[in-house]
Amino acid sequence: MVVQAQEGRLTTSATRVLVATAVPAERDAVARALPGPGHEVRLPGVTLHRTGGACDLLAAGVGPALAAASVSAALTAAALSGDPYGLVVSTGIAGGFAPAAPVGSLVLADEITVADLGAESADGFLPVTELGFGAVTHRPPESLVREISAATGALTGVVLTVSTVTGSAARAAALRARHPRALAEAMEGFGVAEAAAAHGVPVLEIRAVSNPVGPRDRDAWRIGAALAALTTAFGKLTPVLESWNPHDDR
Repeated sequence: MVVQAQEGRLTTSATRVLVATAVPAERDAVARALPGPGHEVRLPGVTLHRTGGACDLLAAGVGPALAAASVSAALTAAALSGDPYGLVVSTGIAGGFAPAAPVGSLVLADEITVADLGAESADGFLPVTELGFGAVTHRPPESLVREISAATGALTGVVLTVSTVTGSAARAAALRARHPRALAEAMEGFGVAEAAAAHGVPVLEIRAVSNPVGPRDRDAWRIGAALAALTTAFGKLTPVLESWNPHDDR
């Protein structure tokens, strides 16, 4: 909740939220849960979908680099306009690690971790932090994670960001060995989190599981059901997002 002074009075307004998906189909699934028909606003490099509430939607593109660039452009435009966002949400569908996160489940990140940023070595994979650079994990606000988990029934754990989607049982097993708390993998969360962190804005990641992580079996994918689950989830969590006070976790 943002407190503003108007004509000598203190009033409250909903936290402005930027919701970033990879593709338009995911953005539209979220939009179906939000009020109003919405309209498009073109900014340099990105196009926002404005709704009747406090959430703006952005189809930021596939992969961490494009997602980071698009989200950063939207955050910069909002800051320059004098009406900055108070929260960024990375969302969409994802692969789930069975049996912890079955197809159809909802996963909420308490850690957003990049799984393949680093170097291979004779002793195995080295994350970029062991090379002396950058970060590999961002942590969403704890109070917000608790509230959204309670509101949606989402499973809570690590959501991995990968640049190459897992396509084998061996890689799925290797990822789980390195990240025992991992529930899902997707391609944008860490990029969105890096952009949000650069702007000093809290971040959240929530995913609907459309397929198991492992061998690619398109017959086992349930994309339509996952998109429907995303719509249902945002119907429940949007009031929490808009009323959340960023200062609760500071």
